[in-house]
Amino acid sequence: MKKFSFVKLQASGNDFVLFDKKLNPELSLNSQIISQICSRRFGVGADGVLVFLAKENYDFALEYYNADGSSGVLCANGARCAIKYASLMNLLKNDSAKFTVNGFDYSGSVVDDRVKFNLNKPSKIKLDFKIKAAGQLINACFVDTGAPHVVIDIKDVLESKENLRSFYRTIDNFPAFQIGREIRYSRDFSPNGTNVNFFTVADGLIYIRTYERGVEDETLSCGTGSVATAIIGYLKYNLAPPIKLKVKSNDLLEVDFSLTNEKQINNVSLTGPAVLIFNGELTI
Repeated sequence: MKKFSFVKLQASGNDFVLFDKKLNPELSLNSQIISQICSRRFGVGADGVLVFLAKENYDFALEYYNADGSSGVLCANGARCAIKYASLMNLLKNDSAKFTVNGFDYSGSVVDDRVKFNLNKPSKIKLDFKIKAAGQLINACFVDTGAPHVVIDIKDVLESKENLRSFYRTIDNFPAFQIGREIRYSRDFSPNGTNVNFFTVADGLIYIRTYERGVEDETLSCGTGSVATAIIGYLKYNLAPPIKLKVKSNDLLEVDFSLTNEKQINNVSLTGPAVLIFNGELTI
């Protein structure tokens, strides 16, 4: 058993335990250890674990692990937390960051109390297909923003499948966990599953809730899910970037992007708050 230092950060309620490998050279993690660290009752408690590493010609490199120990996908809020940490450690020039996640290059910056993360353009977009869930066929869209996301307008879901006029109208009472979990494990997305976002648009603002694969629960915020939903907001509801979203934590996130003449989406960014909560020491 050895002691390792960590910091706890959160971005719009999406929380992470970050280990700086320079400060913890003997750190070795596996899925069991990660799950224990992320446990709300038996560990520190978090939606995921970040490992912050030095990398030549970059400000840092980042490894991300879901709460269940799985890895290999992008976490935009985790990336924003890592940018915030790098800034607090005085590792950035002009508050701009260049780094890698899963072998892909990314960038970001700190502007006042908000952190901007620049994503790569979405690799896959599919509009208006049907998913069977909650005893009905639900219209859905799909966007891969570095992680796979199903996106569903709550008005396309019947509150009672026997009443064809019983669409959900407010997101607060929407059963995001139950329906999100069913879709996450749907055979349509096997074997890896998918994240699931539910949203509604009011007065030009997107209200969003997300069930996250790997956390296996609804989270207070999801960065890649917010980006995916904003893109659907543009494609289907003519929302013009920058697009603002209110997440379950009640924080506001901003998604921006540019459009080519062919209406291809480029220069995607996610901006919002990221905060260091506390420092700690953990025996592993």
